[in-house]
Amino acid sequence: MEVKHTLEFTPDLHKKYLLFVLNGKLPNISSMETNRSVLMYFALSGLDLLNQLDSLTEQRKQYIIDWIYSLQVVNEKELVSGFQGSTTLITKENQGKNSPYKWAHIANTYSCLNSLIILGDNLSRVNRKAILNSLRALQLPNGSFKGAKDGVEDDMRFVFCAACICYILDDWSAIDVELMVNFILKSISYDGGIGQGPELESHCGSTFCAIACLALSKNLHRLTKAQFHALRRWLLLRFDYGFNGRPNKPVDTCYSFWTGGALKILDAYQFIHDNKNNPLYVLMTQDKYGGFSKWVNTVPDPMHTYFGLAGLSLMNFGGLNKMFCELNVSRRAHEHLKRVQEKWK
Repeated sequence: MEVKHTLEFTPDLHKKYLLFVLNGKLPNISSMETNRSVLMYFALSGLDLLNQLDSLTEQRKQYIIDWIYSLQVVNEKELVSGFQGSTTLITKENQGKNSPYKWAHIANTYSCLNSLIILGDNLSRVNRKAILNSLRALQLPNGSFKGAKDGVEDDMRFVFCAACICYILDDWSAIDVELMVNFILKSISYDGGIGQGPELESHCGSTFCAIACLALSKNLHRLTKAQFHALRRWLLLRFDYGFNGRPNKPVDTCYSFWTGGALKILDAYQFIHDNKNNPLYVLMTQDKYGGFSKWVNTVPDPMHTYFGLAGLSLMNFGGLNKMFCELNVSRRAHEHLKRVQEKWK
């Protein structure tokens, strides 16, 4: 595909779109109500990359921080501690106490912790012990993790969330890291990519999650030389005029981060780097009112808006803040986390 014109990056419109997401004003996302904390994370991290967190007043930031803490579940008896996705299951009758189905989910816990970091919170109200105890209960005998205590699947996405939670809380004692690493290594496919689990199709989303886990846990060296080079080659082949997630699939805005981020961690991004052409596909998915979509001429959504900005950040485009890919936050947010962790020692 040849694009002969340049497209203007519109950061002010993207800021406006993300503020709409943060304020819950976008239509047609009611199905995401129980995952409102994930939408919040996309909006906050997107604003961070745009260097626009100051568009939120200190009072507004504190309100969001307090709202996040209202989602924290501490239930050592049932081992379902962490963060919920929204206040949906916090009723007048069960407010301030535990009740059936008032459980944390590993993805929401990850999103809430990241959002607190982005907002500059010191994590002093996070019940680290309870979260880590419940995280231990989510690891399966094969090393993978399920998303919650019951009724959910298990795959590489939740392995990534578990590794990030341990990294943020600066404590890996709650999980069997060796078992986790073995699960990742067994999920490497014949073509060099990594699937959601052993013998499953290679996918850039699961590949990023696996590589980030190895990096966060200081286990990247566990890849053999052959695996390392095959993995980089498979990821590099996902670039055409944009990034796709699997062979013979169309390019998609979000893979500018999932694929690009994995290449960054493996120190191979420079092999596709082209300042002139790389950003074009992502820019083509901009909506005229703000936000990015999955494909050209489709409706924007919060996830693709955030990952579009994250992908452009990896391309050093538009003056965006730099990414700390392994945790999927800005380097600025990661530096704040390290300062917080220093005070725990």
